[in-house]
Amino acid sequence: MTVGRTPAITMRQWYFEEAHGHYDIDLGDSYVGGSRLSDHTMPADCLLDYGNGRGTTPLRSVVARLYGRDPSHIGITHGGQEALYLLYRTLFSAGDHAVVFTPGWEQAEPVLSRAGCRVDAVGVTPDGRPDVAAALRRIGPRTRAVVVNSPCNPTGRQITAAGLRDLAEALRPHGGHLLLDEEYVADLGADSLVGAYEHAISVSSVSKVYGAPGLRVGWMCGPPGVVDAAMQYKHFTTVTNSVLLERLAAGMLERSEDHVRRYRQLIAEGLRTLEPWVDRHRGTLRMWQPEGTPYAWLHTPGLPDSLEFCRDVLHRQGVLLMPAEVFGAEHGIRLTFARDPDVLAEGLRRIETVLAGRPTAAGPATPTAAEGGAGTQRAGSNDDGTA
Repeated sequence: MTVGRTPAITMRQWYFEEAHGHYDIDLGDSYVGGSRLSDHTMPADCLLDYGNGRGTTPLRSVVARLYGRDPSHIGITHGGQEALYLLYRTLFSAGDHAVVFTPGWEQAEPVLSRAGCRVDAVGVTPDGRPDVAAALRRIGPRTRAVVVNSPCNPTGRQITAAGLRDLAEALRPHGGHLLLDEEYVADLGADSLVGAYEHAISVSSVSKVYGAPGLRVGWMCGPPGVVDAAMQYKHFTTVTNSVLLERLAAGMLERSEDHVRRYRQLIAEGLRTLEPWVDRHRGTLRMWQPEGTPYAWLHTPGLPDSLEFCRDVLHRQGVLLMPAEVFGAEHGIRLTFARDPDVLAEGLRRIETVLAGRPTAAGPATPTAAEGGAGTQRAGSNDDGTA
C-alpha cells in the first residue's frame, strides 16, 4: 500500500457518481446491511416537533448506558460525520495543528485545512496499524487533537494499547485531545477507548454495526464541556435531528445485544468464506487480518491498478468494491465480507471471473514498508465525499 497521496478519485465520485446504479452485489459499503423500516415499530404517537438540540432524553440516556457514562457526556448528531465536523469546528482555530492517519476517512484534512489549520497525515506500520511513532514526532504545543480511527477504515486494524498510551502522554501536557472515530466498535462499554484518556472523545453511530446509515443518527461521548460547545455549534448546522429517526434509533440501541451478536456472527461467517478464497489467489492478493471489522484490506501486488480492476468488476460483473484510490492510497481493495453467505459467495465468484482474465503485475511476496509503512504529507484541500 502506498499512502499519502491526493485521491485519484474521491469516495463521493466513486460511490455516488460512477458506481451508482451499476451493481447488484454490494461488497463495498462498510456497514452490515439488512435493516428495513418494517423491522421496527413506527412510533405513531411521536410529536413531530423540533426535539432537543442535544438529542432527545431517551436516546441520550441509552447511548450513555452503552458507554457507562452520564448523559451529560453525550451529544446526538446527524450521523457520525456531523459529530466529527462539529468537533473540528469547536476544538480548532486558525493556526492550530492536527495529526491524522492515512489511509482513512478523508474528512479531517479538507475541513481543518480550509479553516486555516495545519494538518500532518502519517501512515501505517507494515502490519497496518497507525504509525504512532511517526505521529509522536509531529505532536507539539499547537496540536489540538490526534484523530484515531480504530478499528481503521479501510485497513481493519486497531491501534495498540501502548500506542494509545503514548499518544495520550504526548498530548496531556498541553491539553490536546484524542478524537476517536469508533464506528466499528461493536461493544462500546467494553471496547471503546474513550476511558483511556481524560481528553478523549468517542464518535459513533447506528450506521455500521447496526446497519442503519439511512437513519443518520450518530453521537459523541466526551468531556461535558466539549460536548456542550459542540452542541451549541450544532444550532448553526442541523439545529436538531429528526425526532422520528431518533425514536427509531433509540429502539435499535435498546436491543443492542441482538445487533452486536448479529454483527459478530456475520463477520465470523464471512471470514470463513473469505480466507480460503484469498488463499487461492495468494499470488495476486494478500490480506491484512481484520480486527473486528466487517471488511478486509486486500493488497493487490499481482494487479497493475486497483482502481481499474474495481472498475472492471463493477461494470462487467455488477459488484461494488472500494479501491485504494478513494482513500488516497494505491494497490489495494477494501472488501466487505459480512454479508449473507449466498451473496458473498456469488460476489467472490464474479470477482474471480475478472481475476482470471487480468494480466498480473510483478509484486513482492510479503508486505513491505513501502506498501504498509508510514507515508507523510502536509494535507491539502481535497474534495471530500461521504462515509
